[in-house]
Formats: sequence, C-alpha cells, structure tokens
Amino acid sequence: MVKKAITIALCAVLAAACASKAPGPSTSADGGEKKKFVVGYSQSNNAEPYRAQLNLQLQHFMKKYPDIELLPIADAKQSSATQVSQVQNFVTQKVDALIVSPTEPAPLTAAVEQACQAKIPVIVLDRTVNTDCYTAFIGGDNVLIGKKAGEEAVKLLPDGGNVVELRGIMSNQPQIDRDKGFREAIAANPKIKIIADREGKWLKEQATPIMQQWLAQHEKIDLVYGHNDPMALGAYLAAQAAGKAEQIKFIGIDGLAIPDGGIRAVQLGQLSATFIYPTGAEEAAETVNKILHGQEVEKKQVLGTTQVTKDNAAELYKKYDLSGQG
Repeated sequence: MVKKAITIALCAVLAAACASKAPGPSTSADGGEKKKFVVGYSQSNNAEPYRAQLNLQLQHFMKKYPDIELLPIADAKQSSATQVSQVQNFVTQKVDALIVSPTEPAPLTAAVEQACQAKIPVIVLDRTVNTDCYTAFIGGDNVLIGKKAGEEAVKLLPDGGNVVELRGIMSNQPQIDRDKGFREAIAANPKIKIIADREGKWLKEQATPIMQQWLAQHEKIDLVYGHNDPMALGAYLAAQAAGKAEQIKFIGIDGLAIPDGGIRAVQLGQLSATFIYPTGAEEAAETVNKILHGQEVEKKQVLGTTQVTKDNAAELYKKYDLSGQG
C-alpha cells in the first residue's frame, strides 16, 4: 500500500508539473522574446507509408508558422529503445515543444513524463502512452474505425464466410483497437469466421508471404481485413499471383491520397473499401503553434473517419492530396 501511495503521489507531482507549464513565448538569454521556437518530433517508423505521409504533411503545415522550426524528424525504426533515447535527447536539447508518435505505449511513458517534468509541452500524436502528463493527444478512434470495417465485412459477406486478419504490431494500441472494433461488428453475423490472424507489423512486404501461406493452408478465404492498406495490398498481391484475387474481398485502413495508397486501390478495384485514418499533421501543427503562443488547446482531440468507396474515391483523393502544394 505504501508503494502504491508513493506511485500515486509521484504521478500527481508529474501531472502538476505538466499542468504548471505556462505556455507562451520562450525568452532568450537577454530576456527578450525568442524569434524562433524549436520543435522536435520522434516518429515511430518512417518506413510505413502512412508515417512517411504524416511526416511530409507535418513539414508542409509547419511552414504556415514562420517562427516555428521543426527539427529533422527522428526515425525510431519500430524500436522503443531508440525512441526513448530520441525523446531524452530532445529533452536535453531543451526544445520548446515535443511531438511523439509512440512505437509502444509502455516503454515511452517514462520518457514522456521526463519531458513533462522538464516543462516541455508534449503532443502525443496517433498512439497513446500510459500517462496523463502530456499537453495534448491527437489521433483517430481506432475502435470505431475497426467497427466500421467490420460492418463493411458484414455487408460484403451477407451469407457469412471465412476471414483472415492481418494485424499491426501486437503491442500497438491502434492494432488492439482495430481488432476489437472489427470483431464486435462481425459478431452481428455468426456465419462470419476469422479463420486466421497474424502480426504483419503494418508492412506490405510482411503481409505478402503471410497471405501466400494462408492461401496454401486454407481452401476458402472470402475476405482479408488488413489493419492498414499496405498489408491489405500485400495480401492482394499474393492472391493475384495465385489467381484468386477476384474471389476475395479486401478491406484496409489509412486511405492515403498517394499513387500506391488506399484511395487509389479502391478506384482500381484492388480494395473493396478503406477508411480514412487522418494523419493529424495539420492539427498537430496548429496545436503546437497555439501552445507556443500561450493559447489554450484541447487535451484530447479525436479525429473522424470517412469510408472510401468507388463513388467518393476521386473526390477524397483530391481533398487529401498535397502533392501539388508547396
């Protein structure tokens, strides 16, 4: 009980330190107002197309604020140990604000609290940490997105069928939530069965050989649910090579407006549907700007989603495509 009391007290102190951070213009050594704020960002894995796009969008939207400098984005390459070191380095550099997209929640918690203790505003982007000692969280509702994917699966398989599920990194909260929402939704039709599921680590190149194995092991697969578009498309490539792509439905998540992204894949008929998972880049840039200029921000900003279909794909691609903007 004593240990628990100490832990609760420590969390309270950290939360108070975080809350006591009075956002506003930093001062230079001579007491004048800084002309430039410096922001660090630790990204979980640049190799994922979604995260590469997030990086590009964040750099784009940060240009709206000339007095804010976004340092070169640190790539954790799916390593929590690397990411902890990156966050600690940003704390040592005394950045004016820190953005973190955690690889895993638990390992990053102490590092985020360290930044909080140093009175550095922290924006947790897309993935959560196990503490409330941050300034703002920005991300999608992954349970809801998983549920919508499950509802679409029920529509695509009215008579039931066999589903295989390509999951993200098993310790990632988005993976847990997307699985939960999907399973809750398909329970509406007991004839829909998940006959296999595997960790695909969010990567297309991981998904293709997994799907090849499933095609060899299972006589009938009716639908593939990928926790992101690259994995769904990796499965599609395997099915296409086996001459079975036309017999299987594919659902993904992300809906990126890039040439090899989910929106285009729906247009091409490779995916039956995908769901926009907003990067939160524009909201992150705006939130950082507000914090650094002493304005209030919402602590939890949950972003919506839109289902991509053949009917709205062209419109959504145009809406989210930033390739023509400087």
